[in-house]
Amino acid sequence: MRAVISTVGKDRPGILAFVATRCAEKNINIVDVTQKVLQDLFTMIMIVEIPDDIGDFSEVITEIENAGKQEGLQIHVMHEEIFDAMHTV
Repeated sequence: MRAVISTVGKDRPGILAFVATRCAEKNINIVDVTQKVLQDLFTMIMIVEIPDDIGDFSEVITEIENAGKQEGLQIHVMHEEIFDAMHTV
């Protein structure tokens, strides 16, 4: 299964590494990533592959999003099909 991970926060070194580490801990493969700094705001979107044996996907989402909150980041994880449906005219 594929998912979209979006990250927004005040720019500082290590944000990409932080999110990538959380993915690696869950054996989530990063397929594509784009990032941009808008003034002092860091934004990033990742396309990731979630392993079939990940267990409870909603629990994984909660763990990653809560880890981001502790770092002052807004991280949102969404199944790719939901993302596509939300952005289809």
